Amino acid sequence: MTYIQKTGLVLLLAALAFFTSLVFLGQFRLTEAVLKEAVKPEHYPVLQEELAPMLDKTYSSTFAFVGDFNGYFGAYNDQLKMEGQYEQVIWDDYAFSVTKAASIGFVADNKLLLLLLTVFVGALGGLLFVLPLYRHEPEGVKHNGIMFSSLKSRGWIGVVLGTYLILFYIILYWFPAYLSNMVLLADPISLALSGNLASTWFMYGLIYTLAILVMGIRMFRKHRGNKYQTLRTASVMFFQLSFAFLIPEILVLLNKPWQDLKNIWPLDYTFFFEYRVENFLSSGAVGMFMLMWGIILVVLGVPLMTYFYGKRWYCSWVCGCGGLAETAGDPFRHLSDKSLKAWNVERIMVHSVLVFAVVMTGMTLANYFSGFEMLGGATGVVQQWYGFLISAAFAGVIGVGFYPLMGNRVWCRYGCPLAAYIGIVQRFKSRFRITTNGGQCISCGNCSTYCEMGIDVRWYAQRGQNIVRASCVGCGICATVCPRGVLKLENGPEQGRITDIPILTGNDSATIWQ
Repeated sequence: MTYIQKTGLVLLLAALAFFTSLVFLGQFRLTEAVLKEAVKPEHYPVLQEELAPMLDKTYSSTFAFVGDFNGYFGAYNDQLKMEGQYEQVIWDDYAFSVTKAASIGFVADNKLLLLLLTVFVGALGGLLFVLPLYRHEPEGVKHNGIMFSSLKSRGWIGVVLGTYLILFYIILYWFPAYLSNMVLLADPISLALSGNLASTWFMYGLIYTLAILVMGIRMFRKHRGNKYQTLRTASVMFFQLSFAFLIPEILVLLNKPWQDLKNIWPLDYTFFFEYRVENFLSSGAVGMFMLMWGIILVVLGVPLMTYFYGKRWYCSWVCGCGGLAETAGDPFRHLSDKSLKAWNVERIMVHSVLVFAVVMTGMTLANYFSGFEMLGGATGVVQQWYGFLISAAFAGVIGVGFYPLMGNRVWCRYGCPLAAYIGIVQRFKSRFRITTNGGQCISCGNCSTYCEMGIDVRWYAQRGQNIVRASCVGCGICATVCPRGVLKLENGPEQGRITDIPILTGNDSATIWQ
């Protein structure tokens, strides 16, 4: 490790430690003015009375403030629920907004400074660490002892990192009030872009985008000289920075609905929810364009692009989830399970999530067009469970938190409904395939090792069989790491893409349509 890398690593770890410590720092004081600013007008009188013991009291930690708030606020709601007065229950989760608004002292007074010392110093440290990488190595990818790395082979460092990520996502999704000091730091940037104070998701989007940009530079270093990998990495960096981060905030500044224009249903599972549709319809021509653009992408964009270019056009070139997986998650790509059992589990799970999303959306539309008389509250319950199980627990906690444990494409492989939709099209109606030259294969196993989607690429290469799998995201790494040029990503005639080959599993013989 070079001196520059050591300096970068120290900066990164120090910034991460400081950023994490913000959970335990800061002071909080709730006043009537702060409370009035943080809650809806119709709820202010009730909360003013219920939170009276907290007013004008100074708290020395986030935990103390949030604990008292949840105690008083929860007791009020619990009493109403016990009495069956559900119409008076305040269902809004005010813990985050009130906690953030009540912040005072050093953190609240030094937002920009602390943002620089944590998030941006961390990004700088990451850059210093990745820039010297691979400079003395020839082009191409090799094992380079990756199987013996404590970080990259489920060693103690990998377990610690995975645990940290899992805890962070649990707090982010279900206990965001404890992150209020962290979110405060992003206020200056959010105000500059949209004119609004930062939300939890703005701060997360900022960190997410910086992670893709920094680790994208690592990919440039790792795959220097490889045009396909360079362009692919540049593409996901561009779409994340512009379409997912900057443009949506600028739309809000222009008083238009927040919308990531590259996000597609059913990955964007709330697209047809009532409040989203009403926002589109009430925003004039721009809102109508967003609504029609989203529908066109689902109905025409996905099938046509997948027919011509395969799944890779979205999953490896555009998608934000894929962008993080291909950059920040790249060091863990070899951890994906390549077994036939994992493949069977994958197909059941990912298509089950797609069915779940389709049914939920069907219920939502049926309710919307029937004036909410057809299914009543059942639709809301289904939406809540989908948000909890799929959007939060699966896509967030497991999808990213399990990078160091199960590889970088856990969500894409097992849970993403859009990946399932695109995969079905790719499998049965697409020009895309990975061709193989079995006569040149030396069975080194590099292709299978580095396949993030758990495909045993070598099995196909040894037989000279085209690789046509619904799960393949066309990242091209298998072709990149092949020392003999056996593999090639192609878009050609549909005829001859698929062949039936028997697969022996234990003592049984079964024919699986590959």
